[in-house]
Amino acid sequence: MLKLNFKVPQTICQHFMHRRFYSKEVRVRFAPSPTGYLHLGGLRTALYNYLYARNQKGKFLVRIEDTDQARFIAGATESIIEDLQWAGIAIDEGPGQFGGLYGPYKQSERTQIYMENVQTLLKNGSAYRCFCTEKRLELLRKDAVRTRQIPKYDNKCRYLDKEKTHELLDKGIPYCVRFKLTDYEEALHDLIYGDVHHNVSNSEGDPIIMKTDQFPTYHFANVVDDHLMAITHVFRGVEWQISTVKHLLMYKAFRWEPPNFGHLPLLVNADGTKLSKRQDDIGIRHFRDRGYFPTALLNYVISAGGGFPHQEFAKPTLHNLEELVETFDIVSVNSHPSRLNPDLLNEFNRLEIRELLQNDRTADILIKQIQKLVRETYPEGDLDLNSSHIKNVLQWSSQRLTSLQDLTSPQLSFLWIKPSVFHSKELKEDQLMELHNMLKSADFTKENLKKLLKNFAKQKNVKFPLFMKVLRTSLSGLNDGPGVAEMMNILGKQVTLQRLEDSVKEKSTYNEPGQLKDTA
Repeated sequence: MLKLNFKVPQTICQHFMHRRFYSKEVRVRFAPSPTGYLHLGGLRTALYNYLYARNQKGKFLVRIEDTDQARFIAGATESIIEDLQWAGIAIDEGPGQFGGLYGPYKQSERTQIYMENVQTLLKNGSAYRCFCTEKRLELLRKDAVRTRQIPKYDNKCRYLDKEKTHELLDKGIPYCVRFKLTDYEEALHDLIYGDVHHNVSNSEGDPIIMKTDQFPTYHFANVVDDHLMAITHVFRGVEWQISTVKHLLMYKAFRWEPPNFGHLPLLVNADGTKLSKRQDDIGIRHFRDRGYFPTALLNYVISAGGGFPHQEFAKPTLHNLEELVETFDIVSVNSHPSRLNPDLLNEFNRLEIRELLQNDRTADILIKQIQKLVRETYPEGDLDLNSSHIKNVLQWSSQRLTSLQDLTSPQLSFLWIKPSVFHSKELKEDQLMELHNMLKSADFTKENLKKLLKNFAKQKNVKFPLFMKVLRTSLSGLNDGPGVAEMMNILGKQVTLQRLEDSVKEKSTYNEPGQLKDTA
């Protein structure tokens, strides 16, 4: 049974003082449920709230909506916050270390606040106790399905008189609290969709706002928290647009001024299908583990959703978070489903690698990341992790590969693992040394190296396929991979010369390599 008699916490009184103080300040919130981890849709919602707040010199809050205890996942809250911070989305107020004047910022810690406000609605006649059993509600659902009607509560307990209500209370009959829906004929002014009309009383029965377990439902807690936390603008997915009318009715029942609402369109896959939380490839951790950078992922999200005047992605341009904040315009957000283009994400990531290489400090960070990745991938290898070599590889990869992790694929192991040295019976040491000296002054472009190698083989009367086999083994110790000229181009002049030199100087038993490609 619900117990509604308690002392109002002092923080509630403080809320109203601070609300007056912040009355002109833009305040938005991102309110995830810790029933899963942050995915692209959640990141998009958080990002657009953050961009609006920062553009308007306002505050960005995080509130954890954890009243659904049955679906709670341990560690989800911490993971969501960590992903937001990784993306560069700074939190002004929130749970734990963030704090703020409007806490607690977890709904499970605000139950007394909800109970107090439920009592307000019970007293002013906007809500009532419902004693209907789950068995009766299930019969209503089945009957609606049988008669091909929309399943909804028939509002039976709305009409219980005071005497009958007190009788049921005295018997200790469990109950929930429902809100009285009324007609809502006014247009909801949506900051993204414009004026929209929904009359929920036509399709729904009175909704539960406090469950029998004394936890509030999303709709009720959402309204109470947004008011007490002085939220001025709510940006959330379009799937909540119909429910917003229900929320407006609650604001009216409390005689509170509602915030402004804007609903973000569906985020969909490239083929138009809806993103699903069950897709393993839309979690932010998936992108992080695959080596995508935060700025690349943020640009990917906004490329689908709009929000920027004259946005043009025919030729992708990478914008940092500060630039996005400065140019963000809520009026420019798309009102149609936003299609994601994975090719753009890959291009944005390549752009970010190239941009990071332009700065000595960030280039050094990249180099250290590569060194760590390579050591983890090849813990037993004799590794070539010279900084200049890594930088050369990064410059090559920024035009071709998607992420740093791609550089540790087996096909590119030759970049890092020094080959075992061998002595070729078919190619003399002085010929390899002659090639070594010729390469010292050569232009190390792929096309020039192809010509040089072919001319060298012809001049020395060496069969070209055999020549390529020996060079490939000298440079990589592998039987396949990129063409030899491209391999030399990727390795760079310094590493190529060093490996050829090692091949000439060191003596070891020659093991005939397997069948090799005869391309330069």
